Amino acid sequence: CYPPQTRTVRVDLPQKMAQPAADVGSLAALQSLITPDDATEEGPLPVDKAFAFHSEQKNGVLTLHWDITPKYYLYKNKIKLTPAAGVQLGSWALPPADIKDDPVFGKTEVYHRTLTIQVPVSGEGTVSVHYQGCWEGGVCYPPQQKTVTIHAAAAPATPKVPDTAVAATPTTSTAGTLSETDQITETLKHSGFWVIIATFFVFGLLLAFTPCVFPMIPILSSIIVGQGEQITTRRAFVLSLTYVLAMAVAYTLAGVLAGLFGANLQAALQNPWVLGAFALVFVALALSMFGFYELQLPASLQTRINALANKQQGGTLTGVAIMGVLSALIVGPCVAPPLAGALIYIGQTGDAALGGAALFAMSLGMGLPLIVAGTLGGQFLPRAGGWMDAVKAVFGVVMLGLALWIAERILPDWLTVLGWALLAIGSAIYLGALEPVGEKSGWWKLWKALGVALLAWGILLLVGLARGTPDLLTPLKGMGGSSPAPVQAAHVAFKRINSLDELKAQLGQGKPVLLDFYADWCVSCKEMERFTFSDPQVQALMGQFVALQADVTANHPEHKTLMQALGVIGPPAILFFDPKGRELKALRVVGTQSPQAFAATLRKALSARQ
Repeated sequence: CYPPQTRTVRVDLPQKMAQPAADVGSLAALQSLITPDDATEEGPLPVDKAFAFHSEQKNGVLTLHWDITPKYYLYKNKIKLTPAAGVQLGSWALPPADIKDDPVFGKTEVYHRTLTIQVPVSGEGTVSVHYQGCWEGGVCYPPQQKTVTIHAAAAPATPKVPDTAVAATPTTSTAGTLSETDQITETLKHSGFWVIIATFFVFGLLLAFTPCVFPMIPILSSIIVGQGEQITTRRAFVLSLTYVLAMAVAYTLAGVLAGLFGANLQAALQNPWVLGAFALVFVALALSMFGFYELQLPASLQTRINALANKQQGGTLTGVAIMGVLSALIVGPCVAPPLAGALIYIGQTGDAALGGAALFAMSLGMGLPLIVAGTLGGQFLPRAGGWMDAVKAVFGVVMLGLALWIAERILPDWLTVLGWALLAIGSAIYLGALEPVGEKSGWWKLWKALGVALLAWGILLLVGLARGTPDLLTPLKGMGGSSPAPVQAAHVAFKRINSLDELKAQLGQGKPVLLDFYADWCVSCKEMERFTFSDPQVQALMGQFVALQADVTANHPEHKTLMQALGVIGPPAILFFDPKGRELKALRVVGTQSPQAFAATLRKALSARQ
């Protein structure tokens, strides 16, 4: 409220005016003679100039915006929305605010410069907007109320939460730049069709040997080996092409659905029952490779198929296609920048045709090395004799390894390590690690040496398991110390959050924030955890952040809401926020980074603090 004001006005009347000064006119006429003095540098501005407010309703979303003059601020806890009868408001949230030691209210949250709120609305009527602010010169304005008219719309829409819903404008150190994912999205928006196809095909080639795709090579190779002596180069090529095309179609359809509806089909399939069943399929394939039985159709069904123009080959191709679909959805559910960029583009534009074509080209690029490996493998495989049984046995071991690799997403660490130890010891015995050398050939001695190495590794895994440090790569880690060191110390340092509200509570507290999206079924997340987060240099830099982690393994609705609000497609993804709670979007990490590259990213995030 303003203090009482007193002003002295001098009125100079023309000398020819005969009437007395009392007849100067109405109060309004007298006020017109006063020089306005409501916007001087020393005094407060009118409230509508200090906090310029405007609103806009579009597609079922009400946007409220304030332009706040420098040296003025709005109170966060004074902003309220009151709908009239007939108007419904959807879920909305205020962005993080600055902390101010206010002379009236003490330490409180306030907004400077600008404030934007997006609210889903439906119905028809009015919404009352309440707010209150102050001038840093010592004047606080009375509570304000604006009435916004809501017009009936065809259907309410849930807006994409803007960056300001979690963080304000990026800092000047990153403004004007784009993250790798956003750059790929812009490529889709502004490039020609064939440029996009070629670009994504190259992306696929680069992704072909990542942990998400590389396990598909032994899967395809085992399919070709399982064909036995009848395999030819042409047949191997057809099988490989069928597998890759099925994989590409699955990737494309899953990606388009995720972009259009926000439903990640791959994540939905990463539940214990599906993963367990797929692991058992590989165990069954392995036992078949070992010669315990042959996987084939029942005799009665085989007779019918042979009677129908020898369609056994078509049935085999159908099985290979099914394996390609399952491999794409279950074996390789990782998110990389090209995939995330395409999904963001589809979600923003609804252009499923161009986005799907880009994903299909990327999938073909990922599958090209598979086709080459499968075709050449079929050309150089032995045709008959004992070598064929040995090759099948090797791929049987590979199948068991793939089963363990899939099952470790749902098994405890100790059980996974025990499985690998038993597989290594069993393979070592098969390779003759415990047999005397005698008068054997050079090749036999070479395989025996490999068997001895596997036997030693298996024993070390058991020793580490007995010591309470189950780790595949460093089973004896911490043996020289007084007690075993935690294998995943860097992972334990994260503070878990599950919702957008929990994230907001951590932002704007004066320290930079790091948010890691993780899932047990995410292979790249495990790679970041084991090789990058464990690096001493990375750990030292991460210690300067508030390290948060959203474990989205279960993919609960609150997890989906959090990812949608931040524009995250899925794990792995790492986001950075400055001490004021503003996201440094250009520094987003999607996919994996080496310890050196991630350390450089951390330094950039630290240098952006204000």
